[in-house]
Amino acid sequence: MNWLVQHKLGTPLSPELSINLYSCQFCYLMLLLFKTYQTLSVMFIGVVTGEMFRNMQNSEIIRKMTEEFDEDSGDYPLTMAGPQWKKFKSSFCEFIGVLVRQCQYSIIYDEYMMDTVISLLTGLSDSQVRAFRHTSTLAGQYLCCFVNLNFVLISPNTALNYDFKSNDYNELLFSLQLQENQDEIENMMNAIFKGVFVHRYRDAIAEIRAICIEEIGVWMKMYSDAFLNDSYLKYVGWTMHDKQGEVRLKCLTALQGLYHNRELNAKLELFTSRFKDRIVSMTLDKEYDVAVQAIKLLTLVLHSSDEVLTAEDCESVYHLVYSAHRPVAVAAGEFLFKKLFSHRDPEDDSMPKRRGRQSVNANLIKTAVFFFLESELHEHAAYLVDSMWDCAAEILKDWECMISLLLDEPLPGEEALTDRQETALIEIMLCTIRQAAECHPPVGRGTGKRVLTAKEKKTQLDDRTRMTELFAIALPALLAKYSVDAEKVTNLLQLPQFFDLEIYTTGRLEKHLDSLLRQIREIVEKHTDTDVLEACSKTYHALCNEEFTIFNRVDIARSQLLDEQVDKFNRLLEDFLQEGEDPDEDDAYQVLSTLKRITAFHNAHDLSKWDLFTSNYKLLNTGIENGDMPEQIVIHALQCTHYVILWSLAKVSEGTSKKEDMLTLRKQMRAFCLMCQRYLTSVNTAVKEQAFTILCDLLLIFSHQIISGGREALEPLVYTPEASLQSDLLNFILDHVFIDQDEDSNSTDGQQDDEASKIEALHKRRNLLAAYCKLIIYNVVEMNTGADIFKQYMRYYNDYGDIIKETMSKTRQIDKIQCAKTLILSLQQLFNEMLSDLGPSFDRSSSAFCGIKELARRFSLTFGLDQLKTREAIAMLHKDGIEFAFKEPNPQGEGHPPLNLAFLDILSEFSSKLMRQDKRTVHMYLERFMTFQMALQREDCWLPLISYRNSLQAGGDDDTMSVVSGISSRGSSVRSKKAKPATGKRKLPEEESSSSSTEVWMNREQSMQTPIMMPSPHLTSTIMREPKRLRPEESYMGTPQPQHHQTPMDYNTQVTWMLAQRQQQEEVARQQQERAMNYAKLRSNLQHAIRRGTGLMEDDEEPIVEDVMMSSEGRIEDLNEGMDFDTMDIDLPPSKNRRERSELKPDFFDPASIMDESVLGVPMF
Repeated sequence: MNWLVQHKLGTPLSPELSINLYSCQFCYLMLLLFKTYQTLSVMFIGVVTGEMFRNMQNSEIIRKMTEEFDEDSGDYPLTMAGPQWKKFKSSFCEFIGVLVRQCQYSIIYDEYMMDTVISLLTGLSDSQVRAFRHTSTLAGQYLCCFVNLNFVLISPNTALNYDFKSNDYNELLFSLQLQENQDEIENMMNAIFKGVFVHRYRDAIAEIRAICIEEIGVWMKMYSDAFLNDSYLKYVGWTMHDKQGEVRLKCLTALQGLYHNRELNAKLELFTSRFKDRIVSMTLDKEYDVAVQAIKLLTLVLHSSDEVLTAEDCESVYHLVYSAHRPVAVAAGEFLFKKLFSHRDPEDDSMPKRRGRQSVNANLIKTAVFFFLESELHEHAAYLVDSMWDCAAEILKDWECMISLLLDEPLPGEEALTDRQETALIEIMLCTIRQAAECHPPVGRGTGKRVLTAKEKKTQLDDRTRMTELFAIALPALLAKYSVDAEKVTNLLQLPQFFDLEIYTTGRLEKHLDSLLRQIREIVEKHTDTDVLEACSKTYHALCNEEFTIFNRVDIARSQLLDEQVDKFNRLLEDFLQEGEDPDEDDAYQVLSTLKRITAFHNAHDLSKWDLFTSNYKLLNTGIENGDMPEQIVIHALQCTHYVILWSLAKVSEGTSKKEDMLTLRKQMRAFCLMCQRYLTSVNTAVKEQAFTILCDLLLIFSHQIISGGREALEPLVYTPEASLQSDLLNFILDHVFIDQDEDSNSTDGQQDDEASKIEALHKRRNLLAAYCKLIIYNVVEMNTGADIFKQYMRYYNDYGDIIKETMSKTRQIDKIQCAKTLILSLQQLFNEMLSDLGPSFDRSSSAFCGIKELARRFSLTFGLDQLKTREAIAMLHKDGIEFAFKEPNPQGEGHPPLNLAFLDILSEFSSKLMRQDKRTVHMYLERFMTFQMALQREDCWLPLISYRNSLQAGGDDDTMSVVSGISSRGSSVRSKKAKPATGKRKLPEEESSSSSTEVWMNREQSMQTPIMMPSPHLTSTIMREPKRLRPEESYMGTPQPQHHQTPMDYNTQVTWMLAQRQQQEEVARQQQERAMNYAKLRSNLQHAIRRGTGLMEDDEEPIVEDVMMSSEGRIEDLNEGMDFDTMDIDLPPSKNRRERSELKPDFFDPASIMDESVLGVPMF
């Protein structure tokens, strides 16, 4: 070991030690190279032995690894999940770094080790095996990166930092040697680039492409002299068009590392000019992560040079501040701040800090106002503020400057804000206050309120304190200045909702509170705009908080204001009603103005002590009697009375009221509902819409659900609408919701010419429909009234499709059977409407009939794939459909099809939802409506019947038990790898000898009225016999008929024929019993074979036996006593008898549930 110590100390080595050192380095080289092969072989799930390493070339090693690799699994360490593989990639890359560092001084330049490794990686990167390509690409890219890194860390000036007398002198010699080998390092990197990167950057696998782009970005950043040129940048530019977002994202992050270094900007000019448009377009990428990084990249480009991006390029990013995706909006806000707000004059920084409109932020706030106005999205100021909140909070929270801009006179030479700019500034100021007080994004731009950190909570409290101190003094002045401007006042009145009201007391600001209350009162008396009045009501509600000492002061001011308004309303109303049929317009305006104020305050404040119900009811009743009441007066009277009812209900629900209060509320509520019902027939559309909306709300509130949650005391208030009211509500929906756009425009005097008003009208109609659908969902109205809604599903799919579909889904969850009956009723209504328009001899290829069939198909899809869940509902749907099809006989005689027979063609859309055993039951129910002649008809007019019968027989004839009996047989498995002792005897269900006789089938159905859920056997095996299919000449009874039976038979002839058929069936039953005995013997022999050994179960095919139908229960019991049924667990290949096992499910459905005794006069049970 002496030579090693001398080597470390820098002592010159003897020739013998030099030879030993070279030999040891070579051995170390071979060891590292062999370890590299072993590591790569582990990555590829292969084995590289020492003998392979010594005797085989790289191509031979790769070929052998390919042959031994299991491609069927598709898993390899880089893609495998689990804790043991979680850090594998980082560990593998770390190994490559250790390899390079250990060899960086001499071994790496011996022209053997690196050449061998690079040759291996290049060969593997061209393999057809994905695992080989992925792993070798990763290894090659990281190998080049670490070689590059070790070279860059040794700069030409390194020698100046070394002490020639220290032990680091040898390190200096190695660093100088590294500089001498620069060409060889560049050759290695070029070899990896040309051998691996050039081929794999366009690999079919996105992960491999992403690795290449990520690493070339690192190369260009670390070794810019060799790699940062257009020859390498073009690959990144081309790959920005990759179809996978993961790869596009790597391109952008790689470019961000380059643009972040301003020293490299000169080398990126040509690339920027060539691919700038692509980067700008990626801000609208469908992958939000890609769009965010694209905006951040443009921000870096903008930071490097203001002249690169044009005005059009910047505008394409500006509008993204209003994006609903917050990360995109925040990135766009940073870009906007960098472009418009980050440029300040150097003189501003040197001058002392000024406040108000003379501060540095004044011009920046004006810039924000100008930008907001130019964007023409005046309803989205909250989104703009939220986008810039992270980067420009200092500017946005400079409320003192905003107040100064609004109240102070402009400086000499300064241009004053226009009225439009002041409105925009007030709106932005309100949004900044809301953002600071609530600390969460606006609606639609966040997943919910997040938990604030301690630092954020402290900032929130400080901001609320500061804003309260500022605006408690400034708000009265602002309201006084803009008291006549409704829009400005509405925004300013919302500020107290975010105040810390305790500041009024602790800061001794009571006089400013009194000033604020006076200004609010003046605004209430001055304005009649609904938005302004509601803002005043909310402000009083926010200030009337019993937790603060200012409550008494505010409550007195509120009571005085309401006393005056109520007294004025009663006085004006009395004079107004006495005028009779010719009321004065000024008096009507005064009544309306006062009623608006009272209604706005009644929304947030309890005005029950003023007894507004009597006066409003008198006003509404007069409007019904005279019919000339102004529209707005009726609308606000209805709304005010609605608030009276709701406040009374809230008082009663507290449990502190008297019994008389509940009786009074019950009387008032019912009287008001009748009043609203009367207004549904008004000639004014707005009045009818208001009455309808209030009715839906009241019916839902006072439904049977009012007593839920332990509120049984409110049962006297439950109100169930009468049939007439339900009919009126439905007629309103049909007349005012399901209309064309042109009709709606005409009904409102042509005021909906522009697109915005049409969208608003559609939104209103959607709300009306949703209100009625809630009544259906909560069982307030009968579910069958939904038929008139469901039948509009296709026609108005674009406008109301989502609402109708959700209603169908909710009603199915409540009652599947009733929902199915409602669906079929809607189809019947459409069919009747079509008959009334086209007549009974319509063309089944007409658009009307095809539309009904398409609607039926859509309804069928809503039942889903689980037939067990919807089994009874589908059966009931077919029952109602069959009855409707045969309901109306043809007036021309029995030889002609019923008038509604074509409905069976529509009904066939639901046949696929029937289970196999249910198809037989439905088919037999269909036959009860058919005459003997109907089954023989083959004319075109009878095609619906033929197609419907075929749809019921399709897929059901393959199952012997489904076709013959309609009952699922529950057999038992007879095979097992290990026989188990019998634990009990199992009885087979009673099975009849024939299903063609209706009487016998009915008797069997009676035994199934209460279906019993039996445990499913492990395996049920049965032979699949090919049933004898009916020819067109054969009758519906299931037995071939001679040709001469096409003529009608009298009743006696039919009875004689049926008796003959019964005798034939008994003969068939006897033959089936004989086969059953043979079946028992076969089962017994099979049991003995199983007990003799397990080899049979492992080698032989699954035994196929025949289940036969027994008609004698006694014989079945005797048969069961002689058989030993074992319950055995078997494991069969999925391809064997898969159809049998899936089809023979336990039958838990009662077919008798769709039968009644109304057909043919035959008793069912």
